[in-house]
Amino acid sequence: MPIAPLRALLRPPHTLLGWAGAWVLAVFPASLQAQGFAAYITPPRFEVQATPGQPLRQVLEIQHVGAQKGNYRIYTSDWTLQTDNSVTFSDELAADSCRPWVAIERRELTIEPGARYRYRFEITPPPGTPARECRFAIMVEGLDPARVQGSFNFPVGGRIGVIVYATIGDAAPQLDIAATRVTTVNGKRTAMIDVRNRGNAHGRIEGFVNATDATGARFEMTPADLPIMPGETRSIAIGPVVEDGKPAPDIRFPLTVKGTLEWGKNRLPLDTSFAP
Repeated sequence: MPIAPLRALLRPPHTLLGWAGAWVLAVFPASLQAQGFAAYITPPRFEVQATPGQPLRQVLEIQHVGAQKGNYRIYTSDWTLQTDNSVTFSDELAADSCRPWVAIERRELTIEPGARYRYRFEITPPPGTPARECRFAIMVEGLDPARVQGSFNFPVGGRIGVIVYATIGDAAPQLDIAATRVTTVNGKRTAMIDVRNRGNAHGRIEGFVNATDATGARFEMTPADLPIMPGETRSIAIGPVVEDGKPAPDIRFPLTVKGTLEWGKNRLPLDTSFAP
């Protein structure tokens, strides 16, 4: 099946709090009529290397888990990660959008119950494209809305945004820690590091550090999995590593943290005290 040229569908922007590789925008009340959105999509995000003038084909897999045939619309969106880590999707082309370089296999798709579909898309940076990062989302939207039963009867549905990062040329992040502090998140004091990106591609910090709180309690901590975009400084929470089925420790500040965080093959030493 040939891959069709991309055309943006005009739809209003949407926002969802939180961050993951794929965003799910949906409403699923306890009591629904019809099947509504019923898909699993893998992988949750793409991080690939593209070459100017050469098409790069990728495949995502859509599994329809509904009891009836599933009808889906597929399209692309630009997106922005806000300072509060909410995500805004927009079908209008951003000023530096690379979506004109993207071709998608088809706009609408019907999948049998329990079946999987390997959906193709291509990224072709124009010849001579300078080093940069191409970012967009592949949106998979259900066309079979469910309906809420109750005082009001209204349709609800959902869509999944699979994020694509395509590095072109030698684009790369350049991360450093600009500041450390304590802030309140959801009513709890939280250790934060402000990570600055001086590069021209997104980056993420990872790794484990050792922490000791004011009571002498010791535990491992790790940074939140958030991207730091080129030219921005983003606040990243450092939280305790919690075993499955166990509650998070009650941290007493001041908190002493020592260790090394990483981004790619680079290291970021962290040896500081977080005091409220």
